[in-house]
Amino acid sequence: MTTQFVLRTDLLNKAGRCPVQLVVYFDGARLKFATGEKCKPADWNADRQQFRRSYALAEEANQLLTRLTTDVLTWWRQLRAAGDAPTLAGLRSALRPAPAPEVVVVEKQSVGVWYEQYRTALRARGYAKETLRQHVVARNWLVGFEQHSGAVLDPTTYDLARHDELLGYLREVRGLAPNTMYTAVKDLKSFLRFLRDERGVAVSVELCKLVAKPADSPKLYLSAADLELVATAMLPANLVPVRDVFLFCCYTGLRYSDVSALHPGNVREWQGGKVLQLVQSKTRAGVSIYLTTAASAILDKYAGERARLLPVQANQVVNRYLKRVAKLAGLTSPVDLVSTGGGGLLRSAVPQWELVTMHTARHTFATQSLLRGMPVEVLQKVLGHKKIQTTLIYAKIIEDFQHQTMRRVWEGLPVSDAGAAAGSVCAVVPGAA
Repeated sequence: MTTQFVLRTDLLNKAGRCPVQLVVYFDGARLKFATGEKCKPADWNADRQQFRRSYALAEEANQLLTRLTTDVLTWWRQLRAAGDAPTLAGLRSALRPAPAPEVVVVEKQSVGVWYEQYRTALRARGYAKETLRQHVVARNWLVGFEQHSGAVLDPTTYDLARHDELLGYLREVRGLAPNTMYTAVKDLKSFLRFLRDERGVAVSVELCKLVAKPADSPKLYLSAADLELVATAMLPANLVPVRDVFLFCCYTGLRYSDVSALHPGNVREWQGGKVLQLVQSKTRAGVSIYLTTAASAILDKYAGERARLLPVQANQVVNRYLKRVAKLAGLTSPVDLVSTGGGGLLRSAVPQWELVTMHTARHTFATQSLLRGMPVEVLQKVLGHKKIQTTLIYAKIIEDFQHQTMRRVWEGLPVSDAGAAAGSVCAVVPGAA
C-alpha cells in the first residue's frame, strides 16, 4: 500500500488555485480522496508532495497531509487483519468520520408537561377532538402514576420495571379494565414514539416491549324483534327524543359524535329519496348513507325545530336515559357479562337493558345489515372503516352465520329470522308516544 499527494492542475479555479488530492494504491487498485486543501502551482512541491513555505499556513497544511497518511496506514492494517477489501466508501469513512450525534440533554420534568407538548402537536395537525380528549385522559393517568409513585416518569430512564409499576397502578389503584389498560399503553407508546422520533429525546425502552393485552369483549346488538319493542314502547315524553335518536343510529350506523353534529347541509336528495353525506369525526372519512323510510321519518318528525337535525343531548345523559328506554321496552332477557378480577374471569347474568348504550346502535346496524344480505364491502363504506377486517370484527356477525349454516345443513331448517326478518327494521316508524 502506498500513498501519494497530487496537485490537480487540470482543475484550476478562477483564483488560480488547484485542489490537492490523496491517491492510495492497493495491489493494483487505486482510490482517490479530496483533502480539501487548495493552492497555487507555485506553492506546491511536487517532489516532496507537500506545500512550500510560500503557502499561507503551510505548516498546518503539511501536518494535515501527514495525519491523512497515518490514518490511511491504520485503516489499511485493520482491513488486512480482518481480510476485507479496501473501498472508496471505507477510505472516506476512515479519513472523514461522521460527527458523533448530538446528545439531547433532557431536563427532568413532569410527564404532564411533555404530554401537553404532544397534545399541542396533535391539535396543530388537525386531530379530532375525540382523540385529543382521550389523550387528556391518558395524560391524567400518567400524572396520577407520578404522584402515586413519588418519582418523575422520565422518558430517558423509563424501563420495563417502571412499566410494570405503571400497569400495576392502572389495574389495582385506578381499577382499569383490560381494554382500557390496552388503550392506555397504546397512547403511552404513541407519546414515547413522538418524543423519540420527532423531538430527539433518547427514549431508553424498546417500544415493542411495552405490551398490554386487550380482552375480546362481546359487543351487544339488538335483534329485529328488540328494535320493534324499542320503537313501539310507550315512553314518557322526555324519553321519546332519546329513543328516536337511538333508532336513527340503528338505521344509519352513525356514532354519537356524528349524529350529534348533523345539520341540514348533510342531507341530499337522491332518486326520490334522501341520503346523508358527512365526514366522520373520528376517522375523517367521508361517508354517504341512504336514509330508509324509518330514518327519514325520524328526521321529518324534528324538521325545522333547530339548527341541528336531531335533539341530541350529552352522551352521558343519553346513555343513562337509554337504559330506561330499554327497560321500559322490555329488554330484560339475561346477558352473560364477563369481567376480570382476582386473576381470573368473573361471569354474571345481567338484564340486557343495563348494557344498552348509544354505541349499541352502531353494532345493531352492522349486524342487521350483514344478516339482511348487505355485502361486507358496502357495509365497510357506510361505516367508514379503512380495513374490511375491522368491519367483520366490529359487526360480530360471523357466529350468526355459523349458527344459521349449521341449522340449515344439519336440521334442514330455513335461515332464522331472529335478526333479519325482511324489512322489519327499516319498516319501523317511530311512534309519537
